[in-house]
Amino acid sequence: MTGRAGGATGRPPLTERRRAETRREIAEEAVRLFVAQGVAATTAEDIASAAGISTRTLWRYFRSKEECVRPLLTTGLEALAREVEGRNGTVPLAESVLHAHHGAGAEQDPRALRDLVRLCRDEPGLRAVWLEAHYDAEAEFAAMIADRTGRPADGLAVRMEAGVLNTALRIAVEDWALRPDPAEGPPLGDTVAAALRLITHVSAPETPRPA
Repeated sequence: MTGRAGGATGRPPLTERRRAETRREIAEEAVRLFVAQGVAATTAEDIASAAGISTRTLWRYFRSKEECVRPLLTTGLEALAREVEGRNGTVPLAESVLHAHHGAGAEQDPRALRDLVRLCRDEPGLRAVWLEAHYDAEAEFAAMIADRTGRPADGLAVRMEAGVLNTALRIAVEDWALRPDPAEGPPLGDTVAAALRLITHVSAPETPRPA
């Protein structure tokens, strides 16, 4: 997820949005190539050419060819963070995310995300990126809870709440993506909502920041 420097909320600046769009386009082309010809057979040059950029530009955005897929894993989480930051801090974070998730990440191609999650089962390099993205997201959720409640981000209770929320989001996406028949079951947004409703009943409520 993106950093929270300056505590800015709302729609990101145009240059930031364009950079995010470029990263997402690269990610989608990388997944398309990985599905078509395999991760091992796909080069950074292949991805750059498909995305219409130079290899040098690709390396400015990503550390490895596997890392190219990361925007597909973080776009929705980043959009949720922007939506939630402006909401009532007395409402538990999981509940705020539940209410905010409908418009978050709407620009993302769900087919590319599904293909990527499926690839993660058999490709250790991609699975490492998937797990790293959620590791970073968990720290971000903990920081958000700390901001909203005045408790330390490294406290056990805050880390537990962040971990429950993060795990619910991860499992929801995996449940949706790994169905044998993509037409079976509810769409991604409804699956995420169902997971969030479950944890709003089982997770401990946040303690509001003292007035």
